[in-house]
Amino acid sequence: MQDMTDLVQFRQDLHRHPEVSGQEAATARAVVAALTPLGPDQLVTGLGGHGVAAVFQGAADGPTVMIRAELDALPITERPGPAHRSMLEGRAHLCGHDGHMAIVVGLAQRLARRRPATGRVVLMFQPAEEDGAGAAAVLADPRFAALRPDWAFALHNMPGLPLAAVRVAAGPMNCASVGLRLRLSGRTAHAAMPDTGLSPADAMLGLIPALLALGPGGALAPGFRLVTLTHAVLGAPSFGIAPGEGEVWVTLRTLADADMADLKARALAAAQEHAARGGLGLGVSWHDDFAACSNDGAAVDHLCAALTRAGIGFAATDGPMRASEDFGRFATGGTRAAMFLLGAGEASPALHNPDYDFPDALIGPGVRAFDAVVSHILG
Repeated sequence: MQDMTDLVQFRQDLHRHPEVSGQEAATARAVVAALTPLGPDQLVTGLGGHGVAAVFQGAADGPTVMIRAELDALPITERPGPAHRSMLEGRAHLCGHDGHMAIVVGLAQRLARRRPATGRVVLMFQPAEEDGAGAAAVLADPRFAALRPDWAFALHNMPGLPLAAVRVAAGPMNCASVGLRLRLSGRTAHAAMPDTGLSPADAMLGLIPALLALGPGGALAPGFRLVTLTHAVLGAPSFGIAPGEGEVWVTLRTLADADMADLKARALAAAQEHAARGGLGLGVSWHDDFAACSNDGAAVDHLCAALTRAGIGFAATDGPMRASEDFGRFATGGTRAAMFLLGAGEASPALHNPDYDFPDALIGPGVRAFDAVVSHILG
């Protein structure tokens, strides 16, 4: 059981030293240090930023199977609790990516002892998942073409499900989402003479409900759209100045990419209309762009057959999640992809909560599930 002891220590060390999206240099070095003694046939670093890919080659030709983990943490302060609490204030692994990395390193340990019979395995440690930039950056890296997989698999731990319970189903898995930042510019004035300025207040009061009306939410069914107000600011905090600038931040969310394109166009049109009506300047920027994530049916079939063969019980998911995940971007260029959920416990704090901590008891089940998939497809 030395492997498991080492993997728990590795996971907890990652937890102590979290790095947010785009800044995962030390995390990547820790991953490389863990992988190098295992002798992968190829080790690629700096993919799409700080991404790392370890390749384990089979004895005969065959398909390429990619297993993905994420490198990044969150810009949230962790609540005091575990001895391995984050040592960096304002940053913490509160989504479980530290555990995902430990699981994939555990798979590398098994591959080091027994290479696949055919094909090859690409273990992908992807940067910048939390802001939606990482998968796209890896795909855009010219070196990824030589690594492009036929099959791609990932997992995400899921609080609320029984510990180590596996859930998977074909079809929509995660919503598409994007952040929209709107800057309304007018002209400040003395608070005693607001009529000499140009305030964006009225425009904001009309724009916010107009945006929210575009995405009322509801059931996660075809046509689902949700617009969430996440931030708004008007002028400077002063009693002597009538405001001249304001900002509105919203997150747009849809179940399908096609609906997202339409929702973006409608939100932009609403902003332009309210700005023009108020004679205001309008600045627009887009952030945290996630494509929808959908599980390929054939990939799910492979996953379910592998789990059955390994004696790992599973059930269907309850449906797609509102939360976004950039793994879906890998399902391009002929790659067939699927993600499954691994229960983190029914009493576990929710993901992104300040007291969340990945259960180390999930490392073993995660390794066994991925190992089963690799063995099923590649032998």
